[in-house]
Amino acid sequence: MSKPAYLDIDRENNPAVVAGRISREMVAVRDKQGWLDNFADDAVVEDPVGPSMFDEHGNGHRGRDAISAFWDMTIATTERLDFEFDEEIICGNEVAYIGRIVSHIGGHVTTSRGVFTYRADASGKLVALRAFWEVQKTMESLRPE
Repeated sequence: MSKPAYLDIDRENNPAVVAGRISREMVAVRDKQGWLDNFADDAVVEDPVGPSMFDEHGNGHRGRDAISAFWDMTIATTERLDFEFDEEIICGNEVAYIGRIVSHIGGHVTTSRGVFTYRADASGKLVALRAFWEVQKTMESLRPE
């Protein structure tokens, strides 16, 4: 008798895990088009969730054009992003990671500690990328590299 999927999670092939891994790999190699191709047409990026300097009203970046502009405003301004996740929590087609994203920008480093989530659709495309981190705490972590 086989176990139900929620009692026998395939941690390597879960659609959200795979889509999240592709997202991080595309960021690492600075492949904007590959990163965008990983998203569903109607996807949303909320990074960070809520109002911020990247999203004044906190509505998220919806659709490929807005997600492309998000890349230009954020990822493209960094030299490197290090994803350091301590814990992975998989629920259905969603995964949450607890840990840090370390941003390298202009000879300086910041650390964003938080919860980072990815949700995939039935075809394995990202429909939501959400990052729960506090802007103030991240800015307070600014230090020379």
